[in-house]
Amino acid sequence: MADNKRHGEDAGDDRLDDEVVDDVADDDATGADEPVSRGGTATRSRARAESADSRPATRSETGRVGVFGRIARFFREVVAELRKVIWPTRKELLTYTAVVVTFVAVMLTIVGVLDYGFAKVVLFVFGNSD
Repeated sequence: MADNKRHGEDAGDDRLDDEVVDDVADDDATGADEPVSRGGTATRSRARAESADSRPATRSETGRVGVFGRIARFFREVVAELRKVIWPTRKELLTYTAVVVTFVAVMLTIVGVLDYGFAKVVLFVFGNSD
């Protein structure tokens, strides 16, 4: 069920349906032709874009930014990107971990068996020097 929510199929979540309906009503009132995404982020981003256009250009937008300014901007952008991440639930995390550990164990067994087999073949072909 958690995978369905990631793909936009959130039929069981009434809260998200209400938000989408509210956003559609807001867009119809303004007459905008922009599509509304899940959670109403289009409305918020449009409001930010309109407010950004009305303010005057700052030094960071027009000129060069210093080293510390670039470092600060980098960390702000990292935090902003981490907020967008859909973190797995505990159950999903345990499932993913089990899959990875099982895959590594199977691959380790295959490589170990092949290594042992090739070593025996090489010793048979070239002889045992003992």
